[in-house]
Amino acid sequence: MAEIEAVLFDLDGTLVDTAPDMVNALNALLQQEGRQPLPYGRVRNHVSKGASALIRLGFGQTIDDATRLGLLERFLALYSENLCVESGLFTGMAEALAGFEQQGTVWGVVTNKPGWLTGPLLQQLGLLQRAGCVISGDSLDKKKPDPAPLLHACDTIGVIAENTVYIGDDERDIVAGKAAGMHTLVASYGYINSDEDPLSWGADGMLHSAAELQHWLANGFTGGAQ
Repeated sequence: MAEIEAVLFDLDGTLVDTAPDMVNALNALLQQEGRQPLPYGRVRNHVSKGASALIRLGFGQTIDDATRLGLLERFLALYSENLCVESGLFTGMAEALAGFEQQGTVWGVVTNKPGWLTGPLLQQLGLLQRAGCVISGDSLDKKKPDPAPLLHACDTIGVIAENTVYIGDDERDIVAGKAAGMHTLVASYGYINSDEDPLSWGADGMLHSAAELQHWLANGFTGGAQ
């Protein structure tokens, strides 16, 4: 049984349900451009792919680079102005974090989201000071699926990767976690497209809700997604 000393989370689609505010920002931009808004369900499962993926979803693959970059800047501006209107912890996550803190298990965030959005979002949710570390997409010159941000998180909180679990809802999260030598869990409640097969990612297990986290920490990691 592995001795888990730290739990690290991806942010969007794993720790925090940010999709409502990100979908609203994309649809506001689409309306500014005279286009019809997209259904929430269609956009939700693209959120973990990042802002550029949302621009591709909303405006297609054929726009030129200058137009795409302009739309991306405007999207990020709209999103940053309404960063935490409807976003919140996933069901059961508040209890899980409180349990970690009570047990002395360090938790932190490793995300590809840039720091100028990550910090304010966590601050507004009352999580920034509670996290043992917050590693954003621009904290280093590398980001997931490279393992460097995860290893940097371990250095920051003073634990070894082998005693750490990383949880994410995208294949690159599991790739990064495994490359870092961590235990890994897929947040299947997150933003996973129907054409993706998270069972093929090779994680140690699947979380269907945040409430299952305590089970994994109590029973250890033996490999094989469940």
